[in-house]
Amino acid sequence: MLAVFLQTLPFFLVIGLGYGAARGGFFPEEATAWLTRFVFYFALSAMLFRFSANLSFAEIFDGRFVLAYLWGTGFVYVLATLVAMLRKVGVAAAAFEAQCAVIGNVGFLGVPMLVLLMGETAIGPVMLVLSVDLIVFGSLVVILVTGSQDGRTNLGVLRTVALGLLKNPMILSIALGLTWSALAIPIPPVMNEFLSLLGGAATPGALFAIGASLAGKSAERPFVAGWLSVCKLVIHPAVIAFSALYLFPVDPYAAAVMIAAAALPVAGNVYILAQHYGVAPQRVSASILISTIFAVLTVSVVIGWVSQLY
Repeated sequence: MLAVFLQTLPFFLVIGLGYGAARGGFFPEEATAWLTRFVFYFALSAMLFRFSANLSFAEIFDGRFVLAYLWGTGFVYVLATLVAMLRKVGVAAAAFEAQCAVIGNVGFLGVPMLVLLMGETAIGPVMLVLSVDLIVFGSLVVILVTGSQDGRTNLGVLRTVALGLLKNPMILSIALGLTWSALAIPIPPVMNEFLSLLGGAATPGALFAIGASLAGKSAERPFVAGWLSVCKLVIHPAVIAFSALYLFPVDPYAAAVMIAAAALPVAGNVYILAQHYGVAPQRVSASILISTIFAVLTVSVVIGWVSQLY
């Protein structure tokens, strides 16, 4: 377990470096926003395109894998929603609490870290988890929040959701990469080197950006944020493990990657949406901060355990 902890520690040290730089004023909030945009639109997209261009759709898509992940994530999503409802929380706020309970930082943290720690073969399952999070649960929160505010869900909302998915660079880069692969077009050496160089900036850039963005987060409502962090770091991977290993058994290696991805801390894009809609941004902010701090230990434990599955 110590060996796994030492392997994951450098990733969190870069996050800590970004936090310290932003907290000390050396890296201002505006710089964090631009670095995040660079990673999101360029570096991470280049990495995802390069990986997916060397895979086929059949190598990535696995119906049983999707079913196992949907069932496990859906179970925790409903659990978090029910707990929120028992506290007399509104539909919109409950939807964001449920997002915190199940949506991990797969794009900025999972893609670079799990691929390096578990091997490049992990990219297929990781991209599948990322796609389900974005397409299913990313759409669900927008529909629930907008529906609760307007009293109904109209075609305009669905159009907005669809356009948002089409414009998402992570979804777009995966789709373009798979299309490139399906057309059996070889990647020219110069292009491959370009993508490798640009994609190589994704790991340090994303981790530094995560840390810098945490500097502006506060730990208000620590009790609720603590509960949501437990959901994300403990309950979600535990339920996913039950689903992927027993309920809908999938390949042990793919199951291990799915469980590891489920153990990641709350994703930063949940806060962006919460701030955009003006729904519980402090609660989401605190959940991201607390879950990321404790993930230094919990992610190591989970990766150490799942490494014994394959």
